[in-house]
Amino acid sequence: MGLALVAILLLGGVRAGFAADQSDRGAVLQSDDGAVLATVGNHRITRRQVDDQVLRGVSPSQLYDLRKQAMDKLIDDYLLEQAAKKAGVTPDQYLAKETNKAPVSDSDARKFYDDHRAAIDQQVKGQSFDQIKGRIILALEHQNARESSEALIAKLRAKSGVKIALQAPHVNIASAGHPWAGGKDAPVTVVEFSDFQCPYCRAAETPIKQLQAKYGDKIKLVYLDFPLGFHEHAMDAARAGQCAAAQGKFWQYHDALFADQSKLAPVDLKATAAKIGLNSTQFAACYDKGTPDAAIRSTQAQGQSLGVTGTPTFFINGREITGAQPLDKFSAIIDEELAAAKAPVAQQARVD
Repeated sequence: MGLALVAILLLGGVRAGFAADQSDRGAVLQSDDGAVLATVGNHRITRRQVDDQVLRGVSPSQLYDLRKQAMDKLIDDYLLEQAAKKAGVTPDQYLAKETNKAPVSDSDARKFYDDHRAAIDQQVKGQSFDQIKGRIILALEHQNARESSEALIAKLRAKSGVKIALQAPHVNIASAGHPWAGGKDAPVTVVEFSDFQCPYCRAAETPIKQLQAKYGDKIKLVYLDFPLGFHEHAMDAARAGQCAAAQGKFWQYHDALFADQSKLAPVDLKATAAKIGLNSTQFAACYDKGTPDAAIRSTQAQGQSLGVTGTPTFFINGREITGAQPLDKFSAIIDEELAAAKAPVAQQARVD
């Protein structure tokens, strides 16, 4: 719960968890794709043309996310409406009655502040606890209400036997031969297209380490180079990483580069190699000859063919997730993929 609330403090506000307002839904559902939304002289622009324009450039993964968000809201709204109707109240009244509205004390706020002080200080520029106490209390209260709402929805979903037919798009990725860590035959493979000079890739290291600690050998993490052209030393670092991999120390070298992204010039890359115990002569020969360059360019081409335009970009069993996302974002997809991997076994058990 902590870091999400730190973000709320930065944004200076909160969002309601489940809105019951559906005033315009009927109009949307009854709309005609051929309805004219604008005219230019005798030329007509229809709703379908507008929708096609909106969706242009939207990847299959992004379209899935949009559909899933809309589907989840429709499901949750319907469940709330039915539960409220059964209780003889409005959805808002039902939600208020069934969710946690417990007040947050000053001591609760102080504990949260002490536990996350470093992150909070970066955002509020050294303001004291007393200056931001009210914001912390408000954020904690809304967070508690949101978590309680989510628990209520999960309970209603479980009772109603919701069945989801919407399927996430999966793509095939050639990841054999690239540096990996975790379970060799893990049911979930997390492929990362990354750039050693990218600050967002460095930020993503925190949730990735958390994932490795949480799932262990249930996941296999594979690193693929995707050096960005506008980063001066990205290709240098990618080449160096592969030269380290040739000596069996990719991950040690990987961690060293992300630990200090100011040391990515060729002389620094060679110094880092020596520091972690690589054979300096072999490393220099590999690096100076550009031995890994062709393979790196091939990996870049694969990423581009998959629609990768920035780093980090992840594919979890072929399901795309972009950017340095929080742990929960990764976990949600990994948990779905782990459940899907078990499903055939469970189904077989029921048949028998």
